[in-house]
Amino acid sequence: MASVKQVQVTFDCAEPERVARFWCEVLGYVVPPPPEGFATWDDFDRTLPPERQGSAFVCQDPSGVGPRLYFQRVPEGKVVKNRVHLDVRVGTGLVGEERVAALEAECARLVALGGVRVELLRADGYNESCLVMQDVEGNEFCLD
Repeated sequence: MASVKQVQVTFDCAEPERVARFWCEVLGYVVPPPPEGFATWDDFDRTLPPERQGSAFVCQDPSGVGPRLYFQRVPEGKVVKNRVHLDVRVGTGLVGEERVAALEAECARLVALGGVRVELLRADGYNESCLVMQDVEGNEFCLD
């Protein structure tokens, strides 16, 4: 049985670069260098047919450990809750009010970047507290 070597998470969105740059800030990811022969991604983008310009963007973990994130433009808007979402692990090892404080601090940082706070889910005896948010295009994710 072959094992998976890499994972890429793909986001459907209206503005790929805007959403990608938000996630770069959330995760400490970077935009990879443009293809060989191009000084910038804008230079590369201008070589594409007009309908393909701005249609995709990528960000990646600078350490190479985390999954690559791919953002592709789609014509339809987001209509329902995501079936899959990212959990951004900012409270690992913390419990109670110390955990909530860490979640709230990260939430404030991400709201300043354009994220939206949805709901703090308090610890219930089985799960620890987490904070539900949305990115700049309304995709749900959790601060965990």
